[in-house]
Amino acid sequence: MIAKVIVDISNSEVDKIFDYLIPSNFELSVGDRVLVPFGSRSIEGFCIKITDYSDGNFTLKPIIKKLDEKPLIKKEMLELADFMREKFYLRFVDVLRLFIPSKLRGNKVKALQREYCTLAGDIESLKSLISPRAKSQLAIIDRLKDSGEYLTVLNTEFSPSVINSLVQKGIIIKSKQEVLRKPASENDNKCADKVLLTDTQKKAIEQINSCDKRVVLLHGVTGSGKTEVYMSLIENVLQQGKTAIALVPEISLTPQIMRVFRARFGDDIAMLHSGLSDGERYDEWRRIFEGDAKIVVGARSAIFAPLENLGIIIIDEEHDSSYISESNPRFRTLEVAEFRAHYNNCKVILGSATPSVESYNNARLNRIGLAEMNKRISINGMPEIQIIDMAKELHTGNFSVFSNELKEKLLETISNGNQAMIFINRRGYASYMQCKSCGYIAKCSDCDIALTYHKEDNMLKCHYCGKKFKPLDICPNCHSESIKQGKIGTEKVVRELQTLLGDNVKILRMDNDTTATKTAYLDILGAFRRGEAQVLVGTQMIVKGHDFPNVTLVGVLDADMSLYFSDYRSCERTYQLITQVSGRAGRKDKCGQVIIQTYSPKHYLFNFVKNYDYKGFFEKELNTRQVTNFPPFTTIIRVLVTNEVEEKSLNCTKKIYDNLKELKLEYDREFVYMQAMKSPINKIQNKYRYQIVLRIKRTFETEIVGKIYKIVDNNKQGNSVFVEINPQNMS
Repeated sequence: MIAKVIVDISNSEVDKIFDYLIPSNFELSVGDRVLVPFGSRSIEGFCIKITDYSDGNFTLKPIIKKLDEKPLIKKEMLELADFMREKFYLRFVDVLRLFIPSKLRGNKVKALQREYCTLAGDIESLKSLISPRAKSQLAIIDRLKDSGEYLTVLNTEFSPSVINSLVQKGIIIKSKQEVLRKPASENDNKCADKVLLTDTQKKAIEQINSCDKRVVLLHGVTGSGKTEVYMSLIENVLQQGKTAIALVPEISLTPQIMRVFRARFGDDIAMLHSGLSDGERYDEWRRIFEGDAKIVVGARSAIFAPLENLGIIIIDEEHDSSYISESNPRFRTLEVAEFRAHYNNCKVILGSATPSVESYNNARLNRIGLAEMNKRISINGMPEIQIIDMAKELHTGNFSVFSNELKEKLLETISNGNQAMIFINRRGYASYMQCKSCGYIAKCSDCDIALTYHKEDNMLKCHYCGKKFKPLDICPNCHSESIKQGKIGTEKVVRELQTLLGDNVKILRMDNDTTATKTAYLDILGAFRRGEAQVLVGTQMIVKGHDFPNVTLVGVLDADMSLYFSDYRSCERTYQLITQVSGRAGRKDKCGQVIIQTYSPKHYLFNFVKNYDYKGFFEKELNTRQVTNFPPFTTIIRVLVTNEVEEKSLNCTKKIYDNLKELKLEYDREFVYMQAMKSPINKIQNKYRYQIVLRIKRTFETEIVGKIYKIVDNNKQGNSVFVEINPQNMS
């Protein structure tokens, strides 16, 4: 018998199937991980097919050994791999690696085992072997009479020498037992009270269950109870003996949803995301693989959880860009979810208070189903939104980052014993350092980007590659000492707030800098939930999904920061961010208020935000995109070329562009736009970046994209070249 094997090397030159003989002394199955001879070394691989014949005329080498008791890659995932290779033009091994924990490859992680102590027989007969004066030994026997205990625990309660004495006498037996590494989460309730669904929630569930579409958009305003709808839908599929996946966009949201889900479903849940330790991820993955967990909660990577008999896939905050992987391997989570839903004959639920324009347009055109929840569960309804013109604040002599209105409301909120959240989508202390005399701006040596000043570390940091530099005291260009700082970030906001509110008010900050440690998310969110702090300042991490009952005030600083980016999605993203963070206020029995600070108060977007008019915003945005030929009316394709040598990157881009011009002649009516250029950020991590941006009509999209992939494949010339479909970040 012949095994068709993909070797575990991420290189296009060896991204093909190799044939190996299956030795007669062991059984092999499709999906098994194997060790095979490859050149002069032995390397891991994946068996993807077993046949009676070989495609070549070579002398075949036998497989060295099978690495696991069971096949790690199930039939569904092998079919998914074929789909992803064709759809996203990926290397086979890069897809297969998504399906198992990375440290499982090379056996770099194993089950954790600890010594466990139990009694060797009947308690009374064992006690008869011990002198009545050996009080400690008798106490240990009493300690173990009902059940065993881990040796490490016993050693903290009793002398190790006394325990060893009992082991030597044969009274205690030591054995190895596996210990599952459980990911940390917020304090779990043992059980949750049965929640009575509102009429709106019942109607949404009814619409979802009766819908004949594979994908259903659940459009519910913030605080409308979407999570309870998710849990009711999951409860239904569990009763049918099926399983469920629930995805959230931010790792910071995973512990919160785990807390709520565990209260309802107990230990049937597993968690998967990149923030887990290697051991935790391995143990959680095995629980899923063995069928011990029926529900998987996690970020984007959890879509590959090895669950069988899926009954539902939920993608919460479906509009979030984190569901699209923009590093190798590139893929779109929704399309993977649709494949798995089709394979398992189940539904995909897309939940959001601010759906993407593409999703809502698909629902409007009846391509996907739609269920809507337009009212909050809270009797107080949506929080009142106030738009503050910061230009007027300057004219009245207020040069603070906070408007007079926000200052007043902050003080009032704290004095009333409530909490506030302040959102600014910029971390650090200042966005740049610049010489006032000559205009010099401190930039990263490896990236074409301004360095951000972090006052706590007194360092300039690159937010792309992580390099650190000393802050500017003297301009290296003209030697002037006149240095100014750029726009403020979360770090400076906290300092200004502390000055305003006083040292007695506890303020927490949540951004990439404060959540670097493993449990930082839990520590910050847990402390705020328990009321240990009165104000939470943060970036996008605090925007989505969080439910804090005592938050009555939300302040949005620099609300127009992302409004004028050179990206066709800038208005949509700004609307989503502001609406989502506004939804954190007044979620329970307290009224909420939102203060939005902007220098562009007359921009049409803020009127839609103030009135919670998503449909009005959608119609306006859709009309703009139709007129300007942007998605969903066209497809954007970016070919990104990178190389450490700028000339090589440029020459490769020119070569691909020349070939694409020929393709454009073939499909001239389908091409709306095509242009080659430097990337907006021309250098990242010492690699020069050039790009070709195309916009094509959707008539022959699949056909044209396939030909673009082939053109790129034939012209890489040693460069890294990626094709991105509707990229989320054009910089």
